[in-house]
Amino acid sequence: MTALPPEPPRRIAILEDDPNVVLHFRDIIASAPDLVLVGVADCLADAGALCADRPDLLLSDVGLPDGSGLTFIPVIKAALPGCRVLVITAFGDRDTVVAALNAGADGYLLKDSGASVILDGVRATLDGGAPISAPAAVYLLERLRGGGPTVAVPDAERLTPREIELLELFSRGHSYKLAGRDLGISPLSVGNHVKSIYRKLQVHSRGEAVYEAVRRRQLNL
Repeated sequence: MTALPPEPPRRIAILEDDPNVVLHFRDIIASAPDLVLVGVADCLADAGALCADRPDLLLSDVGLPDGSGLTFIPVIKAALPGCRVLVITAFGDRDTVVAALNAGADGYLLKDSGASVILDGVRATLDGGAPISAPAAVYLLERLRGGGPTVAVPDAERLTPREIELLELFSRGHSYKLAGRDLGISPLSVGNHVKSIYRKLQVHSRGEAVYEAVRRRQLNL
């Protein structure tokens, strides 16, 4: 049987004005053989050139020297309908989260997310997912709450009290380490609980877990 040729690396562009953050993103992309960096812009005035690079995904900041990165989201999506946008910003307030989603962002992560979380978020967004940092997921839920029916939960997918406690802490922005400290459990135990939560809810990020747990009426915020 003839082996299939390898898939070409997926193309990533960055819209970010902080050179240290750009370097951090470069390192993350360089660590992944399935990704390649094709363009960087540090302001809205130069962002249009990124369209010529034909990225599959744009990593976009919000606060730029000459305006909001959110204004570029509909521009690049109009120019490249297949391009997805993952907002990665220091802003976690309700207004910014809602504005990003309204602008067409496909995901929303905070800059203090770990490198592995950002890499997972990049791949999830490219694959059609919508990674959302846990605090941002709470605001998304506020927009959608009351808009759908209660979802029946099989016993095998029901969260334990400890898993619910952990999600409550994640919804307030706690890291794994801080959540473990507050609950008096080791980082390893936190990781085991998170794996169980992801399996039960069929999600791949803390934000998605918070969202799905509330949607299923297993978590009240």
